[in-house]
Amino acid sequence: MAVVVVGGGPAGRALARECAALGVRTTVVDPDPGRPWRATYGAWSDELPAGTPVGLVASRARVVAGREHRLARAYSVLDNERLWRLPDEVEVVAGRVVERTGSGVRLADGRVLTGEVVRATGAVGGRAAQTAVGVVVPAASARPFVGPDEALIMDWRRPPAATTADPTFLYAIPVSADEVLLEETSLARRPGLPLPELRLRLHARLAAHGVPVPEGEERVRIPLDARPGPGAFGAAAGFIHPATGYSVAVSLRRAPVVARALAEGRPVVRSPRERAVHALRMRGLTALLAMGPDEVPEFFDEFFGLSDLHQRAYLGGHDDLGGTVRAMVSLFGLASWRMRARMVFPVH
Repeated sequence: MAVVVVGGGPAGRALARECAALGVRTTVVDPDPGRPWRATYGAWSDELPAGTPVGLVASRARVVAGREHRLARAYSVLDNERLWRLPDEVEVVAGRVVERTGSGVRLADGRVLTGEVVRATGAVGGRAAQTAVGVVVPAASARPFVGPDEALIMDWRRPPAATTADPTFLYAIPVSADEVLLEETSLARRPGLPLPELRLRLHARLAAHGVPVPEGEERVRIPLDARPGPGAFGAAAGFIHPATGYSVAVSLRRAPVVARALAEGRPVVRSPRERAVHALRMRGLTALLAMGPDEVPEFFDEFFGLSDLHQRAYLGGHDDLGGTVRAMVSLFGLASWRMRARMVFPVH
């Protein structure tokens, strides 16, 4: 039995590790396997499987919409260096796949690799996207935005400068003992909000508090409505949550399950429950895209007014159909009539 994982990001490498642990001959193909990951990966701590390499944990989390919400959940920032590592049993091939053959893949240089092929190259296509621009500043400079041992998941207060009415939020998380990532984020827009607009807003927030703009920035673009592909894993398989942009935690949780299926010769497919949950979340994305600028913070006030159980089910239960339905019904019950109309009859 052999597996060829096309794509060497967090999802592809997680699957390769699990396949190798089961004794499956595993190859990872990536155009530039030595390229460092520049993205910062964060997740709710309770959604990560045991053994996940974590660099830092914030024990407190907060959301600011129309009101402030303090969440009883820890938030983790992953350790990219350890997440990148692979066991010696995994062969890493630098190359670009140009053709999928009946028994494997053909690379641009003519090499042929044999094995069950799994595509983990990320989401491709779609029109809606989450975009963000971020900078890393000293923790002391970030104090106007986020406190010690705290993750600011969303702050929807409007920045001092903006050229469009599109709603954006500040995301602020500690990335080391003395540094914090501050990121201006457009949660969902069709097409994605341009990076220059996000950069303008972020720099305006910094300037309002006398924080110098550091060198370098992190840029994010996550497709939210890309069509999942067959024989895929991770974002390419539809693991991206269309209302949050998160996918790494579910990829890490699913890797052992998918690896076992591959080792046993079973096809890599999403279960009916996973497909149903994804369809419901896509419905939520459609409603979110239809909301006006002032309605989005109102929506999140209502969402974070749900019980902790309902929040967790909707944000993380990728195959929890019952929990997802109960969360959506509960949110509908809390919403104003105007917001209910947006949910039922979204027009964008």
